[in-house]
Amino acid sequence: MSLRAELLRIGIRMLLKRRGGSLDVEQWRRNMRAMERFVPHPPSRSATVEIEAGRVRFHRVTTPASRPERNVLYLHGGAYVSGAPIYYRHFLWRIADALQARVWALEYRLAPEHAFPAALEDAVEGYRCLAHHAADIRQLFVVGDSAGGGLALGLLLRLRDDGKPLPAAAVALSPWTDLALTGASLRTNAAADPMLNVEDLPDLAKLYLAGADPRTPHASPLYGDPAGLPPVLIQVGSDEILRDDAVRMAEKLRSHNPRSRIEIWRRMPHAWQLFVPVLPESHQAIAQIGAFVSEMQR
Repeated sequence: MSLRAELLRIGIRMLLKRRGGSLDVEQWRRNMRAMERFVPHPPSRSATVEIEAGRVRFHRVTTPASRPERNVLYLHGGAYVSGAPIYYRHFLWRIADALQARVWALEYRLAPEHAFPAALEDAVEGYRCLAHHAADIRQLFVVGDSAGGGLALGLLLRLRDDGKPLPAAAVALSPWTDLALTGASLRTNAAADPMLNVEDLPDLAKLYLAGADPRTPHASPLYGDPAGLPPVLIQVGSDEILRDDAVRMAEKLRSHNPRSRIEIWRRMPHAWQLFVPVLPESHQAIAQIGAFVSEMQR
């Protein structure tokens, strides 16, 4: 583990992790908007275009490495109540480079204004748009982080259940897969996780579910049957409170598809890949994602 990673953990704990008090979604969103100015802009060789397709909107990110026939649907994190592609402008062009693809980051609807299954419906519609125009479905991939990682897995289940063509593979970064909150790491890693507060998760789950069963597979993919799903790569940090969401999900996926795999990265914070401007492990993780996608093409 790099010295930068250790310093990052300290900085996250000091600056980002809220201790005590009630969850205030509006303040959380205001804080994110205030931080947007500090998100590095992509290099000039990258291009971002906002595209409306029916009722959904994408930020399409390309670089000279992007192959027009290879496309990635990206689903951002934010606990289903916050987040947007604009906060990923420092990251998505690197995914485009590593996967040699056009990346379509979806602006899906957020809770509590739009509770489950609104985000899933938007993901299905976004995927349908890409699949409709894809020359080869074997060149279509889905990637998501945190809640977006859980959403990506829920999307796979929904597509399979509806009899729709599935992507070639998917990648889930620190995914939230169990809104019933039964993972042991919620307790065992509560003190070690420098970023997420376990106290927030019950409220966040309620805001998203709005009364739906937390074990509904399309909301909590851990409770779904993964038979017939494509290969999935999961990356998670060893100290995350969501570690067991990832580990248990990977075990189920691998029981039906041995090409699925999980990488548990020592002491990495939640969705550390997004700290790529400062963290060498982020570059390494993104390279691993690119290698996985390349392997799935063979």
